[in-house]
Amino acid sequence: MAEQTGIKPIQILLVEDNPGDVRLTVEALRESEVPVAMTVAKDGIEALDVLHQRSPFEKEPRPDLILLDLGLPRMDGREFLEVIHQSSEFKHIPVVILTLSSARDDIVQAYKHHASCFITKPVDPEQFVNIVQSIDELQFSAEEEENTNA
Repeated sequence: MAEQTGIKPIQILLVEDNPGDVRLTVEALRESEVPVAMTVAKDGIEALDVLHQRSPFEKEPRPDLILLDLGLPRMDGREFLEVIHQSSEFKHIPVVILTLSSARDDIVQAYKHHASCFITKPVDPEQFVNIVQSIDELQFSAEEEENTNA
């Protein structure tokens, strides 16, 4: 999505059922200076299929970052977050909640299940793009620091 710079792209799993928000996220990441590869899941069940590399996601790499909406069909973001928090295999993956909800209970529950960040989606598409780009750049900075300290 970003120009190839010789830097390994950040693998992002976007768990989002709204096609408009998916499109905005893809556009924001395309404009980012950080190289990104993204997989999209439309609900929590499909996101678990991606994580477990089940059909049709056998070839998808394990994500470095999960962007998660809470209001999803079948298995919502709250349930998905709880499931991965209980998994020793996946609980280390940073999860950024990116949702329309600003309900106090949703925020408390997200952090209880170790979400890395809780962001309420802005209505303005330009603000949405800026937020997604800043999340991406933060993740890249964290990985650069981790690689430097290794």
